[in-house]
Amino acid sequence: MADQEGHGLPGIMSRRRARAAGFTLIELMVTITLLAILAMLAAPSFSTWIKNSQLRATAEALQNGLRLAQAEALRRNRQTVFSLTNSASPETGLTAVTNGRYWSINTVVLTGETTDVAAFVQSGVLTNTGVSITGPASICFSSLGRLIANATPGIDGADCAANAAVDYNLSVPDSTDTRRLRVTVALGGQVRMCDLDKTLSASHPDGCAP
Repeated sequence: MADQEGHGLPGIMSRRRARAAGFTLIELMVTITLLAILAMLAAPSFSTWIKNSQLRATAEALQNGLRLAQAEALRRNRQTVFSLTNSASPETGLTAVTNGRYWSINTVVLTGETTDVAAFVQSGVLTNTGVSITGPASICFSSLGRLIANATPGIDGADCAANAAVDYNLSVPDSTDTRRLRVTVALGGQVRMCDLDKTLSASHPDGCAP
């Protein structure tokens, strides 16, 4: 009998430990419910984070395109025109439009050169998302890398009327809790990105000038 009890006790304790290590159906349902509640609470913040990331990526793409246009004007020692466009293949032809999804850089026809044409330099994607860009459809850089007015830079829809600082404001129209960014091109050609919801100061170096 002692042997039987001795052999039986470990088996009983093992089964009890196995039951204690598992989950009951009620515990599992409570866990799933809590996870669902936490996911619902986190969803708005996660959605805002995604939109802010898309906004930032678009602003950086715009900033890089503008800087490249200025650099190419200096390197080639001739005017370049930076255009926003909805043409997916601007190297084969484009029309400058405001709030375009792509950017394109072309050289400007040399004055007095009847055989010269606007040559394609480079293009890039701005956004495939709900980011909105307000600003001119095109701007021109002189051979010195400065903004220059040119009503006929050789691109359909392009009119580089700006002879002062230019602002491109970026936002997500269907959202009120996302950031707002600005890409500014100074008259001298300097390109800077800033946060419209902050004022430039020692504590906010990423803010926009008042």
